[in-house]
Amino acid sequence: MEFVTTPQPYVDAVQDCAEHIGHRVVFRGTIHRVRDMSDFAFVVVRTDRGLIQCMLSGEVSGLTKADLKDAMVIEAGGLVREEPRAEHGFEVVLDEVRILARPAEQLPVPLGKKYMGLSLDVDLPLRPITLRHPRKRAVFRIQAALAEGFSAYMLSQGFTRIHTPKIVSAGAEGGANIFKLDYFGQQAYLAQSPQFYKQYTAGAFGRVFEVGNVYRAERHNTSRHLNEYVGLDFEMAYIDSMYDVMAMETGMLQFLMDYLPGQVGPELELLGVQLPTVGKIPSLTFQEAKDMMQEKFGHRSKNRYDLNPDEEELVCRWAKETHQSEFCFVTHFPSAKRPFYAMDDPENPKLALSFDLLFRGLEITTGGQRIHDYNEQIQKLRDRGMDETLFESFTMMHKYGMPPHGGVGIGLERLTMQLLGLQNVREASMFPRDMTRLVP
Repeated sequence: MEFVTTPQPYVDAVQDCAEHIGHRVVFRGTIHRVRDMSDFAFVVVRTDRGLIQCMLSGEVSGLTKADLKDAMVIEAGGLVREEPRAEHGFEVVLDEVRILARPAEQLPVPLGKKYMGLSLDVDLPLRPITLRHPRKRAVFRIQAALAEGFSAYMLSQGFTRIHTPKIVSAGAEGGANIFKLDYFGQQAYLAQSPQFYKQYTAGAFGRVFEVGNVYRAERHNTSRHLNEYVGLDFEMAYIDSMYDVMAMETGMLQFLMDYLPGQVGPELELLGVQLPTVGKIPSLTFQEAKDMMQEKFGHRSKNRYDLNPDEEELVCRWAKETHQSEFCFVTHFPSAKRPFYAMDDPENPKLALSFDLLFRGLEITTGGQRIHDYNEQIQKLRDRGMDETLFESFTMMHKYGMPPHGGVGIGLERLTMQLLGLQNVREASMFPRDMTRLVP
């Protein structure tokens, strides 16, 4: 009979070595590369949080440098000594090596190089391997910290974490861009958004948030679209206006940019990331943005209902040049192109109390104030020719009383892409799903 107790405390091997210069350490990792230096070899070992340079001279544990190959998993032991030329200012002189696992074949990509130089067509099918590269790992450690920081801020502001269904009976956004599936003989869909459930639970808890997957059956094959992405969503009740929601998002972004260096400082440094300063974020109405682009840049837009990608870039250029901000809110979009739950502006019902947040030339957020009055919501469904009986579970909350509320949805991959200066949103998705990709 055996008893299971709690695990040993986690040890960051890089940090442990740095704290034990002049002492012996033991750690586990994977051989990243072996550099033969004639009478000895540098064995660079990849650990959870970084690379450790080791030196192997002669025979250790019955192994010579010729026995060690890239991608071998080893347990290494040796004396830590200062070495200013090494990545972390130290190296480990090996006196013990134990092989834990051997690769069956040679690596298909050059993991040992600083830059692999792979196209997406090569990288993405090999993601289980290419994710081992330090620069790839850094992208997703930073992305993880973004989600963690978002959650930490929401919790600090009295929000409750929720987990909403991804198999639903109706689409929150409507339209044709929704994945259908057979649910035990019933028509069901993959959730386009947690919107309905955010509103339900805002009525119960006041403030709610979620980090969860979102599905869009959009036939876009662009550098900015995915068919499955991670949404950072929050909804808050008892608001005075959509500007309360915008202020909450501004505070969250300020928190995030302060949070990241303490969590993923080495990864930010490795990728050369310049974090934006988030102060006061400028805000333009949709019409002001259109007028500004014509007056300042001579750009006349043919899109009456939305901002084109080139226009998003121009708005951000204006914000940067005029207000030294890499973010800009655009508000009061035409109601006709905003969802049926978006509240219309009482002063001009043709406009919705809805906004986008643009960051470095790309929309990363859509949000706004929602309709909370039952009769107003029913009327808007009717005005749009929508069958109100299909939305009875949604309008139930309005029927029995809802406080004024609003929220946002943020695309985590788009935020990551813009923050890190990546060229394609697929680079910011571990295993992207687009029109052609279902594996790995």
